[in-house]
Amino acid sequence: MQWTKHNEQPVYSNRWFSVNLADVELPDGRHLDHFLIRLRPVAVATVVNGANEVLLLWRHRFITDSWGWELAAGVVEDGEDIARAAARELEEETGWRPGPLRHLMSVEPSNGLTDARHHVYWADEGDYVGHPVDDFESDRREWVPLKLVPDMVARGEVPAANMAAALLLLHHLRLGQDTLP
Repeated sequence: MQWTKHNEQPVYSNRWFSVNLADVELPDGRHLDHFLIRLRPVAVATVVNGANEVLLLWRHRFITDSWGWELAAGVVEDGEDIARAAARELEEETGWRPGPLRHLMSVEPSNGLTDARHHVYWADEGDYVGHPVDDFESDRREWVPLKLVPDMVARGEVPAANMAAALLLLHHLRLGQDTLP
């Protein structure tokens, strides 16, 4: 069943996002008002080193009042290349400059409410360039063995679905094993 959007009006907007109200027609002809959030693309990046450890950030999210492991991430600025934005975010938030980035995946974390697309990149090398400029983004930054990722996700230590998906895919790509029975 496909829903049809007839129009969309802005309700609120700032440089980060806009909240819009859409008139949506359901397949049976009924109409409903549907709020949606329009967001800039998000660039995400990490490094997996030769010991198969992934660079993660331990951070608090005040909205959900939860702690968890995440990858460096941030919005893509107007006109900015997505891979460059991913490298910039990684360096700003971790102090590590990645080597050549590879696209891992693009996901829509909440496509029933927002048009956000998160583009995840990774590198297999990086250089430490100093203390992170945006050290307020996380409590700490650590190299975590990829082999621990499935259990961390299962225990809820990686609460963000986009981060969990990316880490599980990296685990599969680098270690090539399925940990499920």
